[in-house]
Amino acid sequence: MRMNFEVTKNGTATVFKLKEQSLDSTIAPELKGEFLLITRTKASQLVIDLSDVRSCDSSGLSALLIAERQMRNHGGVVKLVGVRKTVLSLLKIAQLDRVFQIFPTVSEALKV
Repeated sequence: MRMNFEVTKNGTATVFKLKEQSLDSTIAPELKGEFLLITRTKASQLVIDLSDVRSCDSSGLSALLIAERQMRNHGGVVKLVGVRKTVLSLLKIAQLDRVFQIFPTVSEALKV
């Protein structure tokens, strides 16, 4: 099964829209690979649109953290957008709401 996603460039930002309902161990390895490729481009910000994602597990969080670490290594940031309540509560439990900047929409994330 191939992971469904879309990548667009917006100036120095890369917008990654995950078109999956579940961010879990079935797609996490492929997602990590995509994040490693994207973060090589030295974009100043990686905006990850999770508006389609209804659930997430620890391997999904691990993939997001790989993106964050790679971006931080070259002075970039990761911004999460469209995070649903179920995913947001997991981020808060793991205290990752302190690691990621979270925005309601892509356009708002790109303004900052």
